[in-house]
Amino acid sequence: MTSPLYLAIDTPHLDAAQTLAQKVRHHVGGLKLGLEFFCANGHHGVHEMAKLGLPIFLDLKLHDIPNTVAKAIQALRPLEPAVLTVHAAGGRAMLEQAKAAAGLNTKVVAVTVLTSLDTPDLLDIGVGGTPHDQVVRLAALANDAGLDGIVCSGQEVKAARAAWPGGFFVVPGVRPANGKAGDQKRVVTPAQALSDGASILVVGRPISQSQDPDLAAREIEATL
Repeated sequence: MTSPLYLAIDTPHLDAAQTLAQKVRHHVGGLKLGLEFFCANGHHGVHEMAKLGLPIFLDLKLHDIPNTVAKAIQALRPLEPAVLTVHAAGGRAMLEQAKAAAGLNTKVVAVTVLTSLDTPDLLDIGVGGTPHDQVVRLAALANDAGLDGIVCSGQEVKAARAAWPGGFFVVPGVRPANGKAGDQKRVVTPAQALSDGASILVVGRPISQSQDPDLAAREIEATL
């Protein structure tokens, strides 16, 4: 059975990314490559990381007018990522065109509310209600638009799964029980997120900044 644990590789250095991925490749189910990595290494970097044989989650959080996002996704199709992110706040037309532009083997998932945001942060940008309220609204929009799933924190995934039983739910900001939250404000343990309905769990710094990344990955995997 493939592990639901995806390692977030947030570094601009390809050699460091490859070294880290090699250390943990037997204890994670995939690799999440974010904006920092992609801006530094582009298509070449993704191709190099894919040589490890693990699914690639390309986390670019695309958010623009529908035509621009669709063209960007068409440009990414040769990479054949297993998962690709767009922002749900881009609206229905953008979401629909994003899914239409993606390859058949790519799950397009919509970012709802970043795990670094809480209620006061949402108010700052003119969004009323709690993160939970906003996640529920945007999950319904993503479902209606034909996407495969959403990205949400572990605090909202149970409600999202109940409303969308067939959805694919990516939960970032996951931290072991003794882990530091860092700049994440809405965190849960890996076991709790999985129990509440997460499809995959994204873990970064608790593994990548550990003195022994392989051991850290194995310890997290053991809790699942």
